[in-house]
Amino acid sequence: MQISVIIPTYKPQDYLWQCLDALQQQTLPLDTWEVLLVLNGPKEPYWSAIQEYINTLHNNNICLLYTDKSGVSNARNLGLDNATGEYITFIDDDDYVSPSFLEELLSQATPQIVSLCNVKAFSEQQEHIPNYFEDAYIAHAGQGLQPFYHARTFFSSACLKLIHRDIIGHRRFNTNYKNGEDSIFMFLISDRLTQVRFTSPNAIYFRRVRANSASTRVKKMVQIQYCLRLIKEYTSIYWHGHYVTRFYITRILGALRTIVSK
Repeated sequence: MQISVIIPTYKPQDYLWQCLDALQQQTLPLDTWEVLLVLNGPKEPYWSAIQEYINTLHNNNICLLYTDKSGVSNARNLGLDNATGEYITFIDDDDYVSPSFLEELLSQATPQIVSLCNVKAFSEQQEHIPNYFEDAYIAHAGQGLQPFYHARTFFSSACLKLIHRDIIGHRRFNTNYKNGEDSIFMFLISDRLTQVRFTSPNAIYFRRVRANSASTRVKKMVQIQYCLRLIKEYTSIYWHGHYVTRFYITRILGALRTIVSK
């Protein structure tokens, strides 16, 4: 198995079918990758609905997992524990990807090189939304192989990339965080990151921006508290390992900018 696609889902809505349908359109041969769909929280009626969807597939490569403990970090960790692929990629259940997404990411990745893709954000009304991931892609995609911290914007998210399982190792998402968990995880594994390479513009991760998502409904004081906790966590990780100082500083500055902007 070359790739494990890990998708956490909590009380999924219709957008989950769009996510899974897009994966069924991948140009990479179906028998070379797997989907670990991790339902967390309430089980029914969601489990039955997903099973019904799976039963409609002629070639099923979806492994459905369940945990009654809710939380995206817990779900992703369960996916990592059960993944058999050489490479790992994360997709959120309300997002979807272009047909060449997996094939192009795989073509650019090695055990030492993390591959990154193009990113497009859209609203519930299917309107394009400019975003900093897309800006970063435009700025860096044409520069070939480059140090990972040059594309540091992409490491605030666990998605948008293909990572060799040896880079992740036994490290897992911190379940104590409900915001910022992606950035913490990516910083945690950054001691094994060296270089990145981008796909063509055709390999696209489509990000759905929802007004009531966890990242957009946190109030001002709570957000500031989260940022201060992030700074503490980054610092703890940094002093207990061998991390790139330049990357650590950018994480701290990013959290401070968020506080100031609030």
